Amino acid sequence: MPDALFLSAAIGLPYLGALVAALLPRNRSSLEAWLAGGVALLTMGMVWLLWPSVSAGEVPRLDLPWAPELGLTFVLRMDGLASVFAAMIAGIGFLVVLYARYYMSPDDPIPRFFSFLLAFMGSMMGLVLSGNLIQLVFFWELTSLFSFLLIGYWQHSAAARDGARIALTVTAGGGLALLAGVLLLGHIVGSYDLDRVLSAGDLIREHPLYLPTLVLVLVGALTKSAQFPFHFWLPQAMAAPTPVSAYLHSATLVKAGIFLLARLWPVMAGTDAWFWILGSCGMVTLLLGAYVAIFQHDLKGLLAYSTISHLGLITLLLSLNSPLAMVAAIFHTMNHATFKASLFMAAGIIDHETGTRDIRRLSGLNKTMPFTARLALVAAAAMAGVPLLNGFISKEMFFTEALSASTDPTLLHTMLPIAALVASVLAVAYSLRFIHGAFFGPDVDTLPRTPHEPPQWMRVPVEVLVFGCMVVGILPAATIGPFLDVAVRSVLGAGTPEYSLAVWHGFNIPLMLSMLALALGVVLYRLLQRHFRTGVEGTPLLRGLDGRRIFDRAMVFLSWRFARTLERLLGTSRLQMQLRLMVCGTILAATLALLPYGLRLGGVTLTRVDPVVALIWLVGAGCAIGAAYQAKYHRLAALVLLGGTGLATCLTFVWFSAPDLAMTQLLVEVVTTVLLLLGLRWLPKRQEFTSTSAALLPRLRRARDFTIAIGSGAGLAAISYATMTRPSPEGISRHFLARAYTEGGGTNVVNVILVDFRGFDTLGEIAVLGVVALTVFALLRRFRPAPESIRAPEQQQGGEGDWLLIPGVLMKLLFPVICAVAVFLLLRGHDLPGGGFAAGLMMSIAILLQYMAFGTRWVEDHLRVRPLRWMGAGLVLAAGTGAAATALGRPFLTSYFAYAELGWLGKLPLASAVLFDLGVFGLVFGATVLMLIAIAHQSVRSPKPARPVLGAPVPAPAPALAGDL
Repeated sequence: MPDALFLSAAIGLPYLGALVAALLPRNRSSLEAWLAGGVALLTMGMVWLLWPSVSAGEVPRLDLPWAPELGLTFVLRMDGLASVFAAMIAGIGFLVVLYARYYMSPDDPIPRFFSFLLAFMGSMMGLVLSGNLIQLVFFWELTSLFSFLLIGYWQHSAAARDGARIALTVTAGGGLALLAGVLLLGHIVGSYDLDRVLSAGDLIREHPLYLPTLVLVLVGALTKSAQFPFHFWLPQAMAAPTPVSAYLHSATLVKAGIFLLARLWPVMAGTDAWFWILGSCGMVTLLLGAYVAIFQHDLKGLLAYSTISHLGLITLLLSLNSPLAMVAAIFHTMNHATFKASLFMAAGIIDHETGTRDIRRLSGLNKTMPFTARLALVAAAAMAGVPLLNGFISKEMFFTEALSASTDPTLLHTMLPIAALVASVLAVAYSLRFIHGAFFGPDVDTLPRTPHEPPQWMRVPVEVLVFGCMVVGILPAATIGPFLDVAVRSVLGAGTPEYSLAVWHGFNIPLMLSMLALALGVVLYRLLQRHFRTGVEGTPLLRGLDGRRIFDRAMVFLSWRFARTLERLLGTSRLQMQLRLMVCGTILAATLALLPYGLRLGGVTLTRVDPVVALIWLVGAGCAIGAAYQAKYHRLAALVLLGGTGLATCLTFVWFSAPDLAMTQLLVEVVTTVLLLLGLRWLPKRQEFTSTSAALLPRLRRARDFTIAIGSGAGLAAISYATMTRPSPEGISRHFLARAYTEGGGTNVVNVILVDFRGFDTLGEIAVLGVVALTVFALLRRFRPAPESIRAPEQQQGGEGDWLLIPGVLMKLLFPVICAVAVFLLLRGHDLPGGGFAAGLMMSIAILLQYMAFGTRWVEDHLRVRPLRWMGAGLVLAAGTGAAATALGRPFLTSYFAYAELGWLGKLPLASAVLFDLGVFGLVFGATVLMLIAIAHQSVRSPKPARPVLGAPVPAPAPALAGDL
């Protein structure tokens, strides 16, 4: 139980902190920093408290059933690999928070920054601790979303907006590919549970779907970790604040793809396809990133491409299908996080204190910033692989594995030692350029700011990380050895090889290659200094191969040319055409589905047709035909006839003993009729044709539409008839009838189905209703008709104040009565006809009547309706009811009911589903009122007090209407 609590806190604390930070007042940087730092430390504490169990070989696990029948269970698990990544996420996250406290300007919206940062931290923790593949993909996409918000934090910057857009497009697109691969993986194994997947390696590799599954999973991993050909998004993300770059590109976002490859290595590695796809991408990325990094003039740009190169190195190691290569990959992942985060912070200090990151403008900072220079020197040396630093040990491991793999006769294996040496030489060169270009050379006095050392606490995170580089480089086995061993054993299990973290292995070929790389790197840097002094932009030999330009061209083709072509072929500005295509597509899909089986009627004996029901149906059919006919001439008459059709449907429900459906149908008819009445004035006038030839084409169109309507209606009726005439002795209705009271605690089976048995569907439906309401409001709030022929209320006969006077008084008196009926329907819905949906519609009818009599302004001033708050509270309450069940260890939205003894009142039935129903009530009421305001189109804070009437022109709303709501 404590382990489960620690696991849930490791994810929940960052999200809770993000919510609290978002609610803090602006420009309170110290308060937000204390909050974010405390959350990061507590999260790190949760990881540390789980370490004893993890180091003992156990896997702490928390299972919360979500939809277990579909294989969806919220699972948190921490093994050695997850614990190492979680420690990096929380530990470096705390250092980034401390650094950001002094880096960010007080003029920035600080609460928003720390809120996004903590939410991203929680998403990364959820990703590495996920024990279910679908859940892992969910957190995977959350990291893309919050990284988008962090990269585009400075919204005023076009570069930040473009960088965020590119990063989201690439990583989220890869996430969709990963989702498809995960679905195939779950199909192969028969489960999405990570433990079951990790134990089915042979089954996965031998399955016919292995190759497409592998490609989809690798696309997701390669896009997230900025591997060729998806590497171009990472340099564009450098427009983010430096704390964001230090966090996302050292220990979190780009390491998510590495984590996924290491996590699935036991079940997907070991094949030629794995090696060739991953090895090719890794080798190209390793060399390309290192080469381009040398010619970058921006410090962060240099670090971005060096990150791409090191990620390529790790990817290449993971492709080798060697257990020792896996050890080297995990070790270098940990080392890279320390020296790269410190280098990004050092670059941010330089930018913060000098006003520029351009290496061509920087020189001689060693004299004015000596402490920062020494810290950056050690971190850059670790990146270059200088002995007695952590990067040297993992680089020697890389050389060792490259030499071991080169014995294979294939071309890619043979090239590994050469690629490793070239990449190491380039790494030394760009590390030297970072240090020599910024800190050595002549003094300059043309910098935007006078350089000086940063505040002490701003430098502390860099000092901690650099100290880690030195300690691990000198005493690797005693410091990082136990953590590395636990992480490796969680991946390789019994196949964990013997390896050594000793600093000295004697004079051998890997050591000679390391020394050769250091010497050649210094020579290469000296040879390129003349080129650097010219200040030429771009990378030699690669000026035409710009990934950003290729991406932009692809986006222009997809979003402009291709989309415009589809729009010309399929698009139309008329709603009728779109509806026609939708209906025809549905008919085609249903026909194709029925063709292989045919449509056969069942053998159930039909009951006698009751003449009363037949009369009701005839009236309804007549109203429908009349509505279609009158729509050509008189829309108001068509709307009234359409209401008659709905009323006939309502009476049919009553006749067949479906009072819940009848009540809901009646309420829906009332609400939609009023809203459609308000919408009539937005429609364009009908065109009158003076000649027979001009009117022929519209008649043909109407005949076509009539044919489509008859075909779709007849087809649906035939399918329904064939379904209902089939015997179903074990139908699902019997299941609901038998369990509605014993398991749902209610005698109203329909409502129990909605709020309990199918509560997840209802939650999705009300969420969709809320989205629709917001969409209607967003689309209509700025649209204004100009009906000059319609008079305002004060221009009508009798003057202002006496229009609808008597009905207005009656409607005002009816308001509390209707509200009481709505509450009555809500409370009795679990046992008698009613429920949250019907109650919400009933309450909205009360507001509609007040609007019809007095206008939106009066409703706002006297009733103070805030539809957005109703919607938000309703959705939170409905989802919170399900979350409460999950917190108690039951499946999501599991209902609980009991009877409370209330003395002389007797037993009172209490069910948790009532709270869910209350949430449905709030969202339905808020969404309906919001659409009313959108269609009525009068600001609730309008400066003009005139009361609108149906058909009257309405003044424009205030710009802050959404906020006022």
